[in-house]
Amino acid sequence: MNYDSHAMASADRRLRQFVLVLLAAGLIGLGVELVLLEHYEDLWQLTPLVLITANLMVLLWQVVRPSWPAVQSLRVLMVALLAAGAIGVFLHYRANVEFQLEMSPGLGGVDLFLKAIRAKVPPPLAPGAMAQLGLLGLLYTYRHPLLTRSNDLGADR
Repeated sequence: MNYDSHAMASADRRLRQFVLVLLAAGLIGLGVELVLLEHYEDLWQLTPLVLITANLMVLLWQVVRPSWPAVQSLRVLMVALLAAGAIGVFLHYRANVEFQLEMSPGLGGVDLFLKAIRAKVPPPLAPGAMAQLGLLGLLYTYRHPLLTRSNDLGADR
């Protein structure tokens, strides 16, 4: 390994560590916010907390014992975060539409959309934060050194 490739590998490692710290901070912050908002009334509301907890456990696994299975598990959970974020936006928006229709039964079209999307509770786009964290986690796993061809042969399993 020459100096340039060593410096690049070092910069890549530092950037990857920074993304991991950002991801952990985001997951912890979002988890605390959901608990403070008592976002656990039913199974749908509990889902983000379960996913956040699972992600934090896998992040800890990756920090303590970096391995191919840890990175792959993180990838799967990040895709789950993306899906949960999209589903959450849909559920929040749908709840807002239902509320707006109760308040103004004749409301429809663009007016209904604007009222629902601008509603304060539940904030329709807030679950998008989960999707952003999922993307950040996928960025962390992108071309991760533990996923290289030599490691696929069992070196880090």
